[in-house]
Amino acid sequence: MVFENHKNVTDKFIVVGDRVLIKPKSVDDRTKSGIYLPPGVQEKAKIQSGYVIKSGPGYPVGPPSDVDEPWKEGAEGPQYIPLQVRIGDLAIFVQNSAYEIEYEDERYLIVPNSAILLLIREDDDLEDYLH
Repeated sequence: MVFENHKNVTDKFIVVGDRVLIKPKSVDDRTKSGIYLPPGVQEKAKIQSGYVIKSGPGYPVGPPSDVDEPWKEGAEGPQYIPLQVRIGDLAIFVQNSAYEIEYEDERYLIVPNSAILLLIREDDDLEDYLH
């Protein structure tokens, strides 16, 4: 899949917070009737899709209060609520919320988790969630 070719990129990038690194899916430059579209037309679409390359740790959560549970030992370091995305998921997201970057002649998008509308997962475990 797409994400396997970008393994070296994932080693160099550290995605922070609730953000997701996405490789945009290549779009057709023609309409169904065969008319060629200029490059700016596809970029003006409100919804875009791409493959998840890497994700941040999630939403930061404050430490539990010692007043509520004085007997409980506090966890060391920051704690996060993890994101739903997995590497390789096809994400459908709001284009206006994405930040475009270019690295080694490749185009990537940094998208906040809140802008992702739908995930398409090619996984055998998906059937366990549906039943």
